[in-house]
Amino acid sequence: MAKVVMTCGKICSGKSTYAAKLCSELNGVILSIDELTLALFNNEAGDKLDMYVERARSYLYKQSVRLIRAGVNVVLDWGFWTEAEREYAKRFYDSEGIEHELHYLSIDDELWKKRIDGRNALVSEGKTDAYYVDEGLMEKFASIFQEPEDREINKIISQIGV
Repeated sequence: MAKVVMTCGKICSGKSTYAAKLCSELNGVILSIDELTLALFNNEAGDKLDMYVERARSYLYKQSVRLIRAGVNVVLDWGFWTEAEREYAKRFYDSEGIEHELHYLSIDDELWKKRIDGRNALVSEGKTDAYYVDEGLMEKFASIFQEPEDREINKIISQIGV
């Protein structure tokens, strides 16, 4: 049976790049909340973004089950920033009898800041439609992100700046 891999990590930790690589290796499909919300709202959701993200997440959970039941591996590219999110996903897939793994992209602060600056430059130049990571988003993220404990992680991908 197919399985689901959840990518966990900070904003700009390399989750999307890793998800694409993993998707190719697993002959799977990526489900991305950012991709879906950006396609629908193009950075214009404003104060309703959190509500839309929750709706997108619910929809993508349902889609992931359909795909897995059809024999397609699924890579979830949406961060799993809190222990509660990770626990919910584990319970959800356990209840569906679906194999699941959590892959954590650990990144040091130096490389993380470089990646944020790089992404913001690309967004400003119109070369990507990713979210711009401003101070408000950084503060929000810092207050939310909970690094996963070893017991939650199936695979760690460590990234260290040069």
